[in-house]
Amino acid sequence: MTRGNQRDQAREKNQKKQQDKNKGKKQDGLTVEQRKARDAEVMREKQRKKEDDKHGQPCNK
Repeated sequence: MTRGNQRDQAREKNQKKQQDKNKGKKQDGLTVEQRKARDAEVMREKQRKKEDDKHGQPCNK
């Protein structure tokens, strides 16, 4: 049971799909830990701002 070139075609299709998927992402050169720390800080800032808005207090920044 040979599959001819079906396997190769599927592999090429998947590679193209992965390239298109990653095309929009920006590569910032950070490690996973650095990215997690940066994202956590951004989320904390958003949370502080939301809490300040909720209580009617101006944001510190």
